[in-house]
Amino acid sequence: MYDFAVWLGKTSFSVKLGEAIWIIPILQSVHILAVAMVFSAVAMIELRLFGLTTAYSIRQIMNRFMPFLWTGLVILMATGIVQIAAEPKRTLNANPAFYLKMAMLVGAIAVMIGFQAYVRRHAADLHDGAKRKVLLQLAAVMTLTLWVAIAFAGRWIAYVQVT
Repeated sequence: MYDFAVWLGKTSFSVKLGEAIWIIPILQSVHILAVAMVFSAVAMIELRLFGLTTAYSIRQIMNRFMPFLWTGLVILMATGIVQIAAEPKRTLNANPAFYLKMAMLVGAIAVMIGFQAYVRRHAADLHDGAKRKVLLQLAAVMTLTLWVAIAFAGRWIAYVQVT
């Protein structure tokens, strides 16, 4: 990965990104706004799963907020890829915080895809049974914990020094 990071850092795209002092702060700002978008969508879904809001069904909440979650993820990926291209050695050069964040992100996306499919399949009977409710709430806690850990790992990328 080191050789790829060195090569990427020498590309004209990467060099131009590094020379423009305004690009990285703008990318990071948009990235943080997209994090807020994802967190907000996750929070709204989880509030419903815990019964803290009951005005809408779980399926209605999912239909309303999942597009925000997926749009936020697309923005995160786009801004993240450009940030990697701008500073490849900081992230790709064996930075454990970066790789931890990527692994957790893959896990979070898999959980969200599975959860969305589960809700679509079982929308009519989501409220039946205490066991199902506990499982949904457990999944909600795990998902929120995962997203918080992703945010922490993302912040730590800048502070992990790799030689």
